[in-house]
Amino acid sequence: MRSFRVVTAAALLAAAAGCATPPSESAPAAAPATTRATPEPSPTPTPTPEPDLPSPGERIPKDPAKLAAALEETTAALAEAIGGWDKKQAPPADVELLALYHQRIYRFAARNPDIAEKAFARLPRRLASEARGNTHAIRELLALAHPVKSASVIRTRDARPAAELLRYFKQAERRFGVEWEVLAAVMFAETKFGRVRSASHVGAQGPMQFMPATWKAYGMGGDVQDHRDSVMAAANYLRATGAPRDYQRALHAYNPSQRYVNAIQAHARQIKRDPVNYYVYYNWQVYVITTKGERRVTGPSED
Repeated sequence: MRSFRVVTAAALLAAAAGCATPPSESAPAAAPATTRATPEPSPTPTPTPEPDLPSPGERIPKDPAKLAAALEETTAALAEAIGGWDKKQAPPADVELLALYHQRIYRFAARNPDIAEKAFARLPRRLASEARGNTHAIRELLALAHPVKSASVIRTRDARPAAELLRYFKQAERRFGVEWEVLAAVMFAETKFGRVRSASHVGAQGPMQFMPATWKAYGMGGDVQDHRDSVMAAANYLRATGAPRDYQRALHAYNPSQRYVNAIQAHARQIKRDPVNYYVYYNWQVYVITTKGERRVTGPSED
């Protein structure tokens, strides 16, 4: 992994110089001068190295044992970095880089099930369960992807602060009774928390991807591109179609695919199990599936 180090400027302390007053001619002979110790300059502070961080293109291990170690170490480091992040602000570099590597490990695992299962078998039980859940959800969503000719057709923007979006999810839960974790999982799957600004291939719009007719019926007069309005409308629609009594039915109405329903419920379960996973998913980036392969279009530069 590439190392990111803290550079500390050294402060130099200067010794104060005293002014000597010449003795009067009538004064007695001066006593021998007393030697005073000159203060030693403070030593230059030793920079404290930060943990090594993965580069945006860090290699993903293909050996199961090394893959398991990379996932376990990255998951722990990411949770620690998230703990030190002010969620009202944009994520710092350590959170972004660790989350990207975390996401890339899971995307590799989703496409390489044999290696992934051998790796997951080496993990602690709780992390192994989380890894299988994440990988299953990614596979389900990848199966629904509609390749485009070029990633340039996908317009993106920065996500709103994680704390702001969480406030909207919880407001919607209080008003409509739809669990905030489900709403977060929907926005994550649909637009990576609003990073995708383009309409879908069928014309769905906004952070929660509404078709125009559905928005007219459930948008409550709001703006489909507004994050709060979009979350409220999604909760309104899910409540009208069965939630919270029957999330299977409600999510199938939202997107009539069992794979979609499976993925949303898997991600929602992960957030319920550990709310830190909301912030992990928030920092996963947008990948576009093209006819020539996949391309990441948000997040840290490869340079």
